[in-house]
Amino acid sequence: MASTESAPPPGGALIRPAVAADAAALAAFAAQAFHDTYAADNDPQDMRDHAARHFGAALQAAEIADPQARTWVAEHGSTIVGFVQTGPEPPPSHENGVGSLRRLYVAAAWHGRGLARELVETACAEAAARGWRGLWLSVWERNPRAIAFYAKSAFADVGATTFAVGNDLQRDRVMLRRF
Repeated sequence: MASTESAPPPGGALIRPAVAADAAALAAFAAQAFHDTYAADNDPQDMRDHAARHFGAALQAAEIADPQARTWVAEHGSTIVGFVQTGPEPPPSHENGVGSLRRLYVAAAWHGRGLARELVETACAEAAARGWRGLWLSVWERNPRAIAFYAKSAFADVGATTFAVGNDLQRDRVMLRRF
């Protein structure tokens, strides 16, 4: 996972495109970040099932290799401290020409330091360069901190959808940022 790019500024993180060699570390980081964010409010078995289905190293490798998706990691030294991923999935609405912000996770120690904003702006710039007219995402309705962050990042609440965590079907807010 060491990068050949220039070192990050002191105390900062370097954001770069993910590569195949990142898959195992990215899978571990994603599973841990998901657990840290949602474990207190979800059934442990549902959390394990979700992590097994969505964060394995083979799945991360396939997503990194997918030419329609984009994954960026944020590193501090050689440690992943955040990541963002976009893809071409259409939103659960009639909006055309937009992509999805599939995942955004930042290590708890990096919350409030601007890294999430940098990752969102990286994803939005790439999406705009690809010709997408915006990005949509879904965020758990019981995560007010994330909802407030996305609203501050110019995403508007445009509806609701469901999201399965294991066998638990939860309600998410759908948010959209148009370019």
